[in-house]
Amino acid sequence: MNRLAPYAAFFMRLAVGGVFLHHGLQKLHMGVAGVAGFFHGAGIPFSFVGAVIVIGVETIGAACVIVGILTRVWAAAMACEMVVAIVLVVLPGGRSPELEALLLAGALTLVALGDGPLSIAIGLKRGS
Repeated sequence: MNRLAPYAAFFMRLAVGGVFLHHGLQKLHMGVAGVAGFFHGAGIPFSFVGAVIVIGVETIGAACVIVGILTRVWAAAMACEMVVAIVLVVLPGGRSPELEALLLAGALTLVALGDGPLSIAIGLKRGS
């Protein structure tokens, strides 16, 4: 492994977290009712609860991933969300899941890599 490899987590956090945050802010703008309506129309059960969870993962979780707080936990939630999106929305809709599959792979990579050396969590650990 080269000496720059540990910093890969930083760039992956920015990329994956940035895309999730962008989509989360769009959903936040739609409101929980709007997202729940979309989920209900897609046949997703418990659409209101699902909308709250998705908006939370895509906004709070994405912001935490970007700065490197609880990256593995939030990335695992993002990976689960992408599996559900692919299986329940994208494939039944006849679309190809390029974006969702890429985000799934990025989230799984973050589960493996963790926060990395350029994160708030590492800074907090050093300070204590």
